[in-house]
Amino acid sequence: MRIKYWLYRQKSTLSLKLRKMMKCICSGEHLRVDEIIPSSESLATRDYSASGYSSRAGETDTKVDTSNIEEAESSLRESGFLNYEEARALLGRLEYQKGNVEAALRVFEGIDIAAVVPRIKITVVRRCELPRRHSQSDNTPPMSMHAVSLLVEAIFLKAKSLQALGRYTEAAQSCKVILDTFESAIPDGLPENFASDCKLLETLNNAVGLLPDLSKLAYDPQEVILAYRRALLYQWNLDVETRTKLEKDFAIFLLYSGHDASPPNLRSQMEGSFIPRNNVEEAILLLLLILKKFMLKRIGWDPSILDHLGFALSIAGECTSLAHQIEELPPGIVESKEKYTSLALCYHAEGDDIIALNLLRNLLNNRENHSCGFELSLASKICAEDSNSLEEGIEYIHKLLAQSEKCEQRASFANYLRGLSLSAQSGGVGSDAQRISRQSEALEALETAQRMTEGKNSSILFSLSLENAEQRKLDAALYYAKQLLKLEAGSNVKTWILLARILSAQKRYVDAENIIDAALDEAGKWDQGELLRSKAKLQIVQGRLRDAVETYTKLLAVLQVQRKSFRSQQKLLKDKQKGSTNLEMETWHDLANVYTSLSQWRDAEICLSKSEAINPHSASRLHSAGLLYEAKGLPKEALKSFEKALDIEPNHVPSLISTAIVLRQISNQSPPVVKSFLTDALRLDRTNSTAWYNLGLLYKSESSASALEAAECFEAAAILQESEPVEPFR
Repeated sequence: MRIKYWLYRQKSTLSLKLRKMMKCICSGEHLRVDEIIPSSESLATRDYSASGYSSRAGETDTKVDTSNIEEAESSLRESGFLNYEEARALLGRLEYQKGNVEAALRVFEGIDIAAVVPRIKITVVRRCELPRRHSQSDNTPPMSMHAVSLLVEAIFLKAKSLQALGRYTEAAQSCKVILDTFESAIPDGLPENFASDCKLLETLNNAVGLLPDLSKLAYDPQEVILAYRRALLYQWNLDVETRTKLEKDFAIFLLYSGHDASPPNLRSQMEGSFIPRNNVEEAILLLLLILKKFMLKRIGWDPSILDHLGFALSIAGECTSLAHQIEELPPGIVESKEKYTSLALCYHAEGDDIIALNLLRNLLNNRENHSCGFELSLASKICAEDSNSLEEGIEYIHKLLAQSEKCEQRASFANYLRGLSLSAQSGGVGSDAQRISRQSEALEALETAQRMTEGKNSSILFSLSLENAEQRKLDAALYYAKQLLKLEAGSNVKTWILLARILSAQKRYVDAENIIDAALDEAGKWDQGELLRSKAKLQIVQGRLRDAVETYTKLLAVLQVQRKSFRSQQKLLKDKQKGSTNLEMETWHDLANVYTSLSQWRDAEICLSKSEAINPHSASRLHSAGLLYEAKGLPKEALKSFEKALDIEPNHVPSLISTAIVLRQISNQSPPVVKSFLTDALRLDRTNSTAWYNLGLLYKSESSASALEAAECFEAAAILQESEPVEPFR
């Protein structure tokens, strides 16, 4: 009984002293630093766990009596339980728990952090059994770990109080004090069982997670990046959920914040290890780490991780890698329909349309899958771009139209795809009547799509202008091109080029060149390549060959600068790099043809050698070489070049026509052989005036019985030549 009575008295005395501490802090009175009790054990050590701490303000029901302030201060001085900083740390915490943020901040600001931090470092160093690094360590006695925990918590709660008051920069600085203290004391990271007997580790983790959020609130993106890297690169002994959240939040910030992060500067880097070079690569690395933890069953499934990873890998041009990640997911994580659709999108983005279409076929042939509007749209789009799948694509479009009765947006897209499919189909039909019928249906479908979107869909307007131009309905084509230019506010280079080609087909070469000049003023430096090539073609058709050479020279200079830029960002810009390489090769061919027409054989040969270094197996280069041989009076060598071009690309229309021309000149072969080359060229390009003209010459040379056919061919050539653009419309 005596023991129980003694314990009761001790508990009552301690409770009374805590109440008195609260009275003291509310009154604004302070304990003096010179009155610190030289006790080896503080209140933080004795009763830390009994304080009932909660990080949320307003959880304390106790209402403090503010009377007898002097008595409370006297009791604290005489108790020997705690020193000045510890008292303020504990009482500040109690004020914060009650929701008195401003009062708590006033208490915390009374703590001399500059004096406390060195003592915290010494204590941490000795706890971790590291060599002493501070000269004052021999003279300054260490604190208990519970006292360290209490003071670190006070600095953290000070940051939280500043955050609540909107003082984000100061709050971030308070958090940094905590992290700087431990990083300098333990450079290699926290030991595995560090501070397992108190709440210090939890406070450290909270501070690590809070710093990036405070930097965001302070609108300091570079500090946000540094805070996240600090949290993830230093060994803070974070639990898996906290670390995963930090990795995810950092990846999201890198992807969507719009701020470029310089590559991380790691203190120790293993040879051959991967260092991300930009935001996207760093975000991908973080998301893959999260995905790996899920695969190892260390965390639960978060569908948003796959969404963010899909975005990151797609803009990095790594859709095949995304497909592999999706395929490796355990069964049941992603629904079968979603999985097939995602994989089809990945392979379609990488140009593997056969694989993408097969995946969609498996999905669409499954009767259990309903409401497959998007999948039908994607399958229709893929088929519309593949001449071998046009019929299948039209079937999908009809199904899509049947499902789109109540959705005008989907119906307009279905009509748009139908127009594209019919247009592509018209090029492969046998008779002129069928071709004209398909072209008419294509225009009708595109016009329907345009009406349904009220002329506000740029893709539909572009296709409508292009289809009218190819059918030589130039006024209508010009009208839609102008509407498109207005809709896009001149932001799309393809629209400027189409408009210039339409004007060139109307023989308005000066206007077309002015359009290109206006586009060059609007376009960025990376978009000027095709514009400069179009300008050179316009200069050639006007007979200004020297001006064309100068324009091509500018174009090659632009491409050279682009190539140097692509080397530093090869993965992100691989599609642009491929397009730039093809443009450079075709530019050398164009320039070789100009020098050939000027009889500058040596210059033409140099241009062709430059092209051969880029791609030795180019049908276009071999055709230009054949034209050079032909101009030099070497028809047999020219014929060999044309034949090699056709070996590489059997459907290369210019080589088919040139082969027919040279055969008529040098051989005694029967006209059917020559005719076969010309008819093949016209099968591929019905609007080629040169092919029609040479076919007319062939009919004329045969006999008087072919005079009518010759006249029809000459008439077709004349009509087409009157509306022929400097470059093909498509």
